[in-house]
Amino acid sequence: MSEVGIKTTEKEERKNPMLSIRIEKVIVHICVGNNWERLQKAVILLKNLTNRKPVIKKAKKTIKNFGISRGSPISCMVTLRKKEAEEFLKKALEAVNFRLKSSSFDRNGNFAFGIKEHLDIPGTKYDPKIGIFGMDVIVSLERPGYRVKRRKYRRSKVGKRALISREEAIEFMKEKFGVEIV
Repeated sequence: MSEVGIKTTEKEERKNPMLSIRIEKVIVHICVGNNWERLQKAVILLKNLTNRKPVIKKAKKTIKNFGISRGSPISCMVTLRKKEAEEFLKKALEAVNFRLKSSSFDRNGNFAFGIKEHLDIPGTKYDPKIGIFGMDVIVSLERPGYRVKRRKYRRSKVGKRALISREEAIEFMKEKFGVEIV
């Protein structure tokens, strides 16, 4: 059995709401390297785009070729959930013309894509103080009830029907957002 999840039909989803797929979270990430001023500008940009306070992430290991040492701040990110996640995802997909590569999807139904310039996102304007940044958008999909795998108290395994396969995630994105898979 190579497939992670079991394919569900629309009829089964209407009968059992626990089989419906939803967006669990959207992570917006900007990596700038070892430049503190540029990182501060990226933080301001993410705050303007998402209306959330970004978290500054530090390097996990030293890379001498890039001048990055372990523990130095190199990137910032914001996690969006529920309605905010869906609204931002629509804007981000519009920036890439509603096209995603099939290789962007992993076997667990999650996917990620990049935006070359934040100016491609509708509703953003160029600010010479900030500059131009590219960013990564990472989307995590799940079914209701998947929380039992992550919770602290009485953690449990999730059944095969609760897992999302790559094909189901692609189908979900086609139906819900009208995404074209290249």
